[in-house]
Amino acid sequence: MTDWPQGYGRRVLAEVDSTNAEAARLAPELAGPEWILGLRQTAGRGRRGRAWNDPQGNFAATLVMRPAETPDQVALRSFVASLALFDAFVGATGRSEGLTLKWPNDVLLNGGKIAGILLESAGFSGGAVSHIAIGIGVNLREAPQAAQVETQATRPVSLLSETGANVDPESFLDLLAAAYARWEHQFVTYGFEPIRTAWLARAARLGEVITARTTRDETTGTFETVDTAGNLVLNTAKGRVTIPAADIFF
Repeated sequence: MTDWPQGYGRRVLAEVDSTNAEAARLAPELAGPEWILGLRQTAGRGRRGRAWNDPQGNFAATLVMRPAETPDQVALRSFVASLALFDAFVGATGRSEGLTLKWPNDVLLNGGKIAGILLESAGFSGGAVSHIAIGIGVNLREAPQAAQVETQATRPVSLLSETGANVDPESFLDLLAAAYARWEHQFVTYGFEPIRTAWLARAARLGEVITARTTRDETTGTFETVDTAGNLVLNTAKGRVTIPAADIFF
């Protein structure tokens, strides 16, 4: 592992309930950031408590770390992770064609969802976060069936089916960890703006009409940008709307 980033731990588990849950258990004893890879997850989770389908050979890992920023800045690391995933896929396949980033936390390949990110934080004390867990799931070898995902959700795809690249989870972790360390350095050194600019350059459906749906309402408009706080900005019939969290539909 000559390219493994300095200062990051690496823990590979044959089986775990959830890498994010394991991150929460381990966080108090960790001296620095650490990657936790589960070769098999028995209770993987996605956003809003949804089950995450995790067949054998796919990728399930969490980066647990103690951030120094305020909670609103900590949350922006989902964009850092998205960019790292993009670079890891390029490293695994040798190409960037067909790869895009879907707000707020998915990676698409040829229009299908290949990866998702779940960022969880804990231990708020005096306005600070004790640790964050950046959970990442990737369909390396197998994608869920259509019946296993929500109606109207982006169709799932796998890296193997779309590119022919047969990458094992540990090799992908090496690529992802190195890429994440590079983008994390940019974020810590220069702030969110270069991250935002790089993310927008890879954004799916920028300038197109999309729908943002929350548990309470639905907004349709032209995807204008992501603002300096990471919010989605849509131009709608009623004017410019800023959305902090939602599910996006094309």
